[in-house]
Amino acid sequence: MDKALKVYDKERLHPAPTDVVAQHMGYKDANNGRALGALASLRYYGLVERNSNGLLSVTKDVESYRYAPSDEMRRAYLRRFLTAPVLFAELLERYSSGLPSDGNLRYELIQRDFLPATAESLVGILRRSADFAKIYEQEPLQGASTGAPEGEEFEPAPELVQPVEIARSAPAIPVQQRSATVQREESLGPDEMIGHDRIPVRLSRGRRAWLLIPHVFHEADKQRLKAQIDLLLTEDEQP
Repeated sequence: MDKALKVYDKERLHPAPTDVVAQHMGYKDANNGRALGALASLRYYGLVERNSNGLLSVTKDVESYRYAPSDEMRRAYLRRFLTAPVLFAELLERYSSGLPSDGNLRYELIQRDFLPATAESLVGILRRSADFAKIYEQEPLQGASTGAPEGEEFEPAPELVQPVEIARSAPAIPVQQRSATVQREESLGPDEMIGHDRIPVRLSRGRRAWLLIPHVFHEADKQRLKAQIDLLLTEDEQP
Protein backbone atom coordinates (compact mmCIF):
# COMPACT_ATOMS: atom_id res chain seq x y z
CA MET A 1 0.00 0.00 0.00
CA ASP A 2 2.84 2.37 0.86
CA LYS A 3 4.43 1.83 -2.56
CA ALA A 4 1.16 2.62 -4.34
CA LEU A 5 0.79 5.80 -2.30
CA LYS A 6 4.37 6.83 -3.17
CA VAL A 7 3.50 6.53 -6.85
CA TYR A 8 0.26 8.46 -6.30
CA ASP A 9 2.14 11.27 -4.54
CA LYS A 10 4.33 11.69 -7.61
CA GLU A 11 1.93 11.05 -10.46
CA ARG A 12 -1.61 11.27 -9.04
CA LEU A 13 -3.68 9.23 -11.55
CA HIS A 14 -1.54 10.04 -14.58
CA PRO A 15 -0.06 7.10 -16.54
CA ALA A 16 3.72 6.73 -16.43
CA PRO A 17 6.34 4.35 -17.90
CA THR A 18 7.15 1.24 -15.89
CA ASP A 19 10.69 2.43 -15.07
CA VAL A 20 9.36 5.72 -13.72
CA VAL A 21 6.81 3.97 -11.52
CA ALA A 22 9.51 1.63 -10.23
CA GLN A 23 11.71 4.62 -9.37
CA HIS A 24 8.87 6.22 -7.42
CA MET A 25 8.68 2.96 -5.44
CA GLY A 26 12.35 3.17 -4.52
CA TYR A 27 13.97 1.01 -7.21
CA LYS A 28 16.60 2.05 -9.74
CA ASP A 29 14.38 0.85 -12.59
CA ALA A 30 12.01 -1.99 -13.45
CA ASN A 31 14.72 -4.26 -14.87
CA ASN A 32 15.14 -6.51 -11.85
CA GLY A 33 13.14 -9.24 -10.18
CA ARG A 34 12.29 -7.34 -6.99
CA ALA A 35 10.88 -4.34 -8.83
CA LEU A 36 8.92 -6.46 -11.29
CA GLY A 37 7.56 -8.59 -8.46
CA ALA A 38 6.44 -5.50 -6.55
CA LEU A 39 4.76 -4.05 -9.65
CA ALA A 40 2.98 -7.33 -10.33
CA SER A 41 1.72 -7.46 -6.74
CA LEU A 42 0.30 -3.94 -7.02
CA ARG A 43 -1.56 -4.99 -10.17
CA TYR A 44 -2.98 -8.15 -8.57
CA TYR A 45 -4.34 -6.16 -5.64
CA GLY A 46 -5.90 -3.60 -7.98
CA LEU A 47 -3.61 -0.77 -6.86
CA VAL A 48 -2.18 0.02 -10.29
CA GLU A 49 -3.39 -0.74 -13.81
CA ARG A 50 -1.83 -0.79 -17.26
CA ASN A 51 -3.47 1.18 -20.07
CA SER A 52 -3.60 0.36 -23.77
CA ASN A 53 -0.29 2.17 -24.34
CA GLY A 54 1.48 0.00 -21.76
CA LEU A 55 1.78 2.79 -19.19
CA LEU A 56 1.00 2.22 -15.52
CA SER A 57 -1.22 4.39 -13.35
CA VAL A 58 -2.53 4.25 -9.81
CA THR A 59 -6.20 3.26 -9.67
CA LYS A 60 -8.98 5.57 -8.54
CA ASP A 61 -9.55 3.36 -5.49
CA VAL A 62 -6.08 4.24 -4.18
CA GLU A 63 -6.92 7.93 -4.39
CA SER A 64 -10.23 7.28 -2.62
CA TYR A 65 -8.37 5.36 0.09
CA ARG A 66 -5.88 8.19 0.52
CA TYR A 67 -8.57 10.79 1.13
CA ALA A 68 -11.16 8.63 2.90
CA PRO A 69 -12.50 10.70 5.83
CA SER A 70 -12.62 7.86 8.35
CA ASP A 71 -10.69 4.79 9.45
CA GLU A 72 -13.76 2.69 8.74
CA MET A 73 -13.81 3.74 5.08
CA ARG A 74 -10.06 3.14 4.73
CA ARG A 75 -10.46 -0.36 6.17
CA ALA A 76 -13.26 -0.98 3.66
CA TYR A 77 -10.94 -0.08 0.80
CA LEU A 78 -8.21 -2.30 2.23
CA ARG A 79 -10.65 -5.20 2.33
CA ARG A 80 -11.49 -4.52 -1.30
CA PHE A 81 -7.82 -4.58 -2.29
CA LEU A 82 -7.18 -7.76 -0.31
CA THR A 83 -10.04 -9.64 -1.94
CA ALA A 84 -9.09 -8.64 -5.49
CA PRO A 85 -7.05 -11.87 -5.93
CA VAL A 86 -9.63 -14.63 -6.34
CA LEU A 87 -7.71 -17.04 -4.13
CA PHE A 88 -7.64 -14.64 -1.18
CA ALA A 89 -11.32 -13.81 -1.64
CA GLU A 90 -12.19 -17.52 -1.49
CA LEU A 91 -10.04 -18.19 1.58
CA LEU A 92 -11.33 -15.17 3.49
CA GLU A 93 -14.89 -16.16 2.68
CA ARG A 94 -14.29 -19.72 3.85
CA TYR A 95 -12.53 -18.63 7.05
CA SER A 96 -14.74 -15.66 7.79
CA SER A 97 -14.27 -15.90 11.58
CA GLY A 98 -10.47 -16.10 11.47
CA LEU A 99 -7.64 -17.82 9.62
CA PRO A 100 -6.64 -21.35 10.70
CA SER A 101 -3.06 -22.41 11.43
CA ASP A 102 -0.31 -21.93 8.86
CA GLY A 103 -0.04 -25.70 8.47
CA ASN A 104 -3.76 -25.98 7.72
CA LEU A 105 -3.63 -23.22 5.12
CA ARG A 106 -0.48 -24.64 3.55
CA TYR A 107 -2.13 -28.07 3.23
CA GLU A 108 -5.20 -26.56 1.54
CA LEU A 109 -3.07 -24.65 -0.97
CA ILE A 110 -1.06 -27.75 -1.82
CA GLN A 111 -4.35 -29.57 -2.44
CA ARG A 112 -5.15 -26.75 -4.88
CA ASP A 113 -1.99 -27.74 -6.80
CA PHE A 114 0.30 -25.00 -5.54
CA LEU A 115 3.93 -26.06 -5.07
CA PRO A 116 4.91 -26.35 -1.38
CA ALA A 117 7.29 -23.39 -1.57
CA THR A 118 4.63 -21.23 -3.23
CA ALA A 119 2.03 -22.34 -0.69
CA GLU A 120 4.37 -21.40 2.15
CA SER A 121 4.88 -17.94 0.66
CA LEU A 122 1.16 -17.39 0.06
CA VAL A 123 0.28 -18.29 3.65
CA GLY A 124 2.62 -15.59 4.95
CA ILE A 125 1.37 -13.02 2.44
CA LEU A 126 -2.28 -13.73 3.25
CA ARG A 127 -1.77 -13.56 7.01
CA ARG A 128 0.25 -10.35 6.92
CA SER A 129 -2.21 -8.75 4.51
CA ALA A 130 -5.20 -9.73 6.65
CA ASP A 131 -3.50 -8.28 9.72
CA PHE A 132 -2.67 -5.05 7.88
CA ALA A 133 -6.24 -4.68 6.61
CA LYS A 134 -7.59 -5.61 10.07
CA ILE A 135 -9.97 -8.04 8.40
CA TYR A 136 -10.94 -9.82 11.58
CA GLU A 137 -11.44 -6.69 13.62
CA GLN A 138 -14.58 -6.11 11.55
CA GLU A 139 -17.77 -8.07 11.14
CA PRO A 140 -17.15 -11.53 9.62
CA LEU A 141 -16.97 -11.45 5.85
CA GLN A 142 -20.26 -12.23 4.18
CA GLY A 143 -19.98 -13.97 0.83
CA ALA A 144 -17.26 -12.56 -1.36
CA SER A 145 -17.86 -9.01 -0.18
CA THR A 146 -15.21 -6.54 -1.18
CA GLY A 147 -16.15 -4.09 1.53
CA ALA A 148 -17.37 -1.02 -0.30
CA PRO A 149 -17.74 1.99 1.95
CA GLU A 150 -21.26 2.77 3.01
CA GLY A 151 -23.17 4.79 0.44
CA GLU A 152 -20.77 3.93 -2.37
CA GLU A 153 -21.18 1.18 -4.93
CA PHE A 154 -18.18 -0.27 -6.70
CA GLU A 155 -18.23 -1.40 -10.29
CA PRO A 156 -15.90 -4.40 -10.50
CA ALA A 157 -12.75 -3.70 -12.46
CA PRO A 158 -12.60 -5.63 -15.75
CA GLU A 159 -9.58 -7.64 -14.58
CA LEU A 160 -11.56 -8.99 -11.63
CA VAL A 161 -14.34 -10.58 -13.65
CA GLN A 162 -12.28 -12.44 -16.21
CA PRO A 163 -12.82 -16.21 -16.04
CA VAL A 164 -9.14 -17.08 -15.77
CA GLU A 165 -8.39 -17.44 -12.09
CA ILE A 166 -4.81 -18.55 -11.85
CA ALA A 167 -3.35 -15.21 -12.95
CA ARG A 168 -4.65 -13.64 -9.74
CA SER A 169 -4.31 -16.69 -7.52
CA ALA A 170 -0.56 -16.51 -6.96
CA PRO A 171 2.04 -13.77 -6.78
CA ALA A 172 4.34 -13.26 -9.74
CA ILE A 173 7.55 -15.30 -9.66
CA PRO A 174 10.66 -13.11 -9.95
CA VAL A 175 13.07 -14.28 -12.64
CA GLN A 176 15.88 -15.24 -10.29
CA GLN A 177 13.55 -17.40 -8.18
CA ARG A 178 11.99 -19.29 -11.04
CA SER A 179 14.45 -22.19 -11.09
CA ALA A 180 13.47 -23.16 -7.55
CA THR A 181 9.83 -23.42 -8.49
CA VAL A 182 10.32 -25.94 -11.28
CA GLN A 183 12.30 -28.56 -9.37
CA ARG A 184 9.19 -30.62 -8.85
CA GLU A 185 8.55 -30.88 -12.59
CA GLU A 186 12.21 -31.52 -13.47
CA SER A 187 12.36 -34.44 -11.05
CA LEU A 188 9.46 -36.34 -12.64
CA GLY A 189 10.26 -40.02 -13.00
CA PRO A 190 9.44 -42.33 -15.95
CA ASP A 191 6.19 -43.48 -14.35
CA GLU A 192 5.04 -39.88 -13.90
CA MET A 193 5.85 -39.08 -17.53
CA ILE A 194 3.34 -41.68 -18.73
CA GLY A 195 0.24 -40.01 -20.10
CA HIS A 196 2.06 -36.77 -20.95
CA ASP A 197 3.67 -35.27 -24.06
CA ARG A 198 6.91 -33.33 -23.59
CA ILE A 199 6.73 -30.55 -26.20
CA PRO A 200 9.80 -28.45 -27.06
CA VAL A 201 9.35 -24.73 -27.71
CA ARG A 202 12.18 -22.96 -29.54
CA LEU A 203 13.18 -19.61 -28.06
CA SER A 204 15.52 -16.92 -29.36
CA ARG A 205 19.31 -17.29 -29.30
CA GLY A 206 19.20 -21.06 -29.48
CA ARG A 207 17.37 -21.53 -26.18
CA ARG A 208 14.52 -23.93 -25.60
CA ALA A 209 11.60 -24.36 -23.20
CA TRP A 210 9.57 -27.50 -22.57
CA LEU A 211 5.86 -28.01 -22.00
CA LEU A 212 4.66 -31.16 -20.24
CA ILE A 213 1.09 -31.64 -21.45
CA PRO A 214 -1.24 -34.48 -20.37
CA HIS A 215 -2.80 -36.53 -23.14
CA VAL A 216 -6.25 -35.49 -21.93
CA PHE A 217 -6.12 -31.71 -22.42
CA HIS A 218 -9.20 -29.47 -22.39
CA GLU A 219 -9.88 -25.90 -23.50
CA ALA A 220 -10.07 -24.80 -19.86
CA ASP A 221 -6.64 -26.37 -19.29
CA LYS A 222 -5.23 -24.36 -22.20
CA GLN A 223 -6.61 -21.12 -20.78
CA ARG A 224 -5.07 -21.84 -17.38
CA LEU A 225 -1.74 -22.61 -19.01
CA LYS A 226 -1.86 -19.33 -20.95
CA ALA A 227 -2.62 -17.46 -17.75
CA GLN A 228 0.30 -19.11 -15.96
CA ILE A 229 2.67 -18.09 -18.76
CA ASP A 230 1.34 -14.52 -18.59
CA LEU A 231 2.14 -14.59 -14.88
CA LEU A 232 5.84 -15.12 -15.49
CA LEU A 233 7.98 -12.00 -15.38
CA THR A 234 10.57 -11.56 -18.10
CA GLU A 235 14.01 -9.99 -17.90
CA ASP A 236 13.01 -7.28 -20.36
CA GLU A 237 9.38 -6.61 -19.43
CA GLN A 238 8.63 -3.09 -20.55
CA PRO A 239 5.40 -1.13 -21.12
